[in-house]
Amino acid sequence: MPLSKRTTRPTSDEYFMLMATLVSTRGTCARRMVGCVLVNQRNHVMATGYNGVASGLPHCIDVPCPGAKYKSGTGLDQCQAIHAEQNALLQCYNVHEIMTVYCTTMPCIHCVKLLLNTSCKRIVFRNIYAHHKEVQELWLSAGRQWSWIS
Repeated sequence: MPLSKRTTRPTSDEYFMLMATLVSTRGTCARRMVGCVLVNQRNHVMATGYNGVASGLPHCIDVPCPGAKYKSGTGLDQCQAIHAEQNALLQCYNVHEIMTVYCTTMPCIHCVKLLLNTSCKRIVFRNIYAHHKEVQELWLSAGRQWSWIS
């Protein structure tokens, strides 16, 4: 939408989810494109990440990896993609300042475990991922917040 026709200012959640959606367009995984934005308590972006193979390897969208043939949530050990959350954490200058993670798709169990070892208090996501009940239970059991927005 052109800025001149805008009638309302987006909420912080809407703004950062739009940013995560833009970041996801750089993803190179043939199964799913995911974007992630890490934000501190002052609503400043700390890092971004998208999913794809390690630097220097052929992109899965060009040369499908062995995991490309599996349904979502399966064959994860065959997938060569580094998750968006993992790439964002690799770029983050201080994981002990993270307040909120915005992801286009909810984090998997492995990414939630990594995020539990940061100061992140809140995960905001748009799309459900496999094993979502177990992931949500783990995150909430640590007294953290979970927001599913459309």
